[in-house]
Amino acid sequence: MSLTMTKEEREAFLSDVHVGVIGIAEDGHGPLVVPIWYSYEPGGEVRIVTGRTSRKGKLLERAGRFSLCVQTDTLPYKYVSVEGPIVAVEAADLERDRRPLARRYLGAAGGDSYIESTRDMVGNVVVRMRPERWLTVDYAKQ
Repeated sequence: MSLTMTKEEREAFLSDVHVGVIGIAEDGHGPLVVPIWYSYEPGGEVRIVTGRTSRKGKLLERAGRFSLCVQTDTLPYKYVSVEGPIVAVEAADLERDRRPLARRYLGAAGGDSYIESTRDMVGNVVVRMRPERWLTVDYAKQ
């Protein structure tokens, strides 16, 4: 029996709340691999928010693509890894982009509190990636 998730399973899993781990190519080193908040709706694009001039932002601009891996940390283990090109980079809006992402991870009250404490952050961008390659495992299928 295959441990690979179906298209519907992988898209549902990726749309659930997980802290992602982003991988971005970096010249002269291994890739930059760090945790990140993200959002995804089945059939859509992966969306992240980062500083345009941050290390991530600069590497994303240079690489033009990234990988994202999300997983469970309890048995039975599951993971989804996606990779693809960046299809858009645009200025992040506090209400359209940052607040919904903060609420996704911290709940309404926690997300609002986080946004208020970081309201003065400027230079954030929304980076959208179109998933081209998927790698999945669901050990519950064993």
